[in-house]
Amino acid sequence: MPFATALTRQLGIKIPVVQGGMQWVGYAELASAVSNAGGLGILTALTQPSPADLRKEIQRCKTMTPHPFGVNLTLLPALVPPDYHGYAQAIIDEGIRIVETAGNSPGPVIRQLKAAGCTVLHKCTTVRHARSAVALGVDFLSIDGFECAGHVGESDVTNFILLSRARQSLTVPFIASGGFADGQGLAAALALGAEGINMGTRFMCTIEAPIHHNVKVAIVEAQETDTELVLRRWRNTSRLFANKVAKEAVKAERESVSGKFEDVAPFVSGKRGREVFVNGDVDYGVWTAGQVIGLIHDIPSCQELVERIEREAEETLDKASSLIVGRGSRPQGKQPPPGEVGKNMNNPGAEMWGIGKTKI
Repeated sequence: MPFATALTRQLGIKIPVVQGGMQWVGYAELASAVSNAGGLGILTALTQPSPADLRKEIQRCKTMTPHPFGVNLTLLPALVPPDYHGYAQAIIDEGIRIVETAGNSPGPVIRQLKAAGCTVLHKCTTVRHARSAVALGVDFLSIDGFECAGHVGESDVTNFILLSRARQSLTVPFIASGGFADGQGLAAALALGAEGINMGTRFMCTIEAPIHHNVKVAIVEAQETDTELVLRRWRNTSRLFANKVAKEAVKAERESVSGKFEDVAPFVSGKRGREVFVNGDVDYGVWTAGQVIGLIHDIPSCQELVERIEREAEETLDKASSLIVGRGSRPQGKQPPPGEVGKNMNNPGAEMWGIGKTKI
């Protein structure tokens, strides 16, 4: 049966599964298929060369699904920044009211979207950044663990810890991103306090994903150890599929004497990475993939995948509930009042009441 979480209620979806925005992957074919399956499909704004082209892609997606879908708008450092406000206005003008944001200094764009009545899901890799996003008025936080594909942040905190920290200290509902591929993962995320999950790499490996079949086969055949962390030296770390070029990039980065980005730039060309998805040569350029590749073993349709996740999550939650025996038999009065930390006790509400870690 459909789930009822803050995410499904506010977005109007049946299953609390969001297809994350992915460069050169988030086209109408994939977004519409995910939305038709009961999740939330996401178009990637910067995959389109201009705001006008994004308008056309939104219009095309509307013809492919009657269900809600969103648009990802990621703000990244660039010598010549894209027209972020133009992309945001295209989203607004086309009547899209669900936007996934990410990246640096998103304040002006988030304010623009919120003024138009958009629901904003903002991706963060730390609780500290999440708090800043809350101050901007975002509706949901997408908590991105170190396992994720692409930009992993610099704190190297995995989701098992990061989601619990979010549960302890955030006042805005959040979804879990990074390391999710199945219903057991969805059940775990819900148990840790999330309202749903965000999946990128898993949706790359579906029939409708508009990328070459060879890339999907490479994901299926890969292990969880088959990723590389690139650009750590410049604190712009990205997790990539461990192909020939990614390994050469890591070697060039490690051995660079000058410490200049130019020494590694030829290996991390985005244009060459885009060509991988077109020509099917998985070693032609770098492309992002999360450690979750170790959990992916088939190439289903989005409908099959979302239905499977729903079924597995229900079964997992039912099984977990059946493990509880003797309800009502627990001794009372063992937990200290909010704001107090008892001897040898872990009080998860302490930080919310001003006690505990505040700098993470």
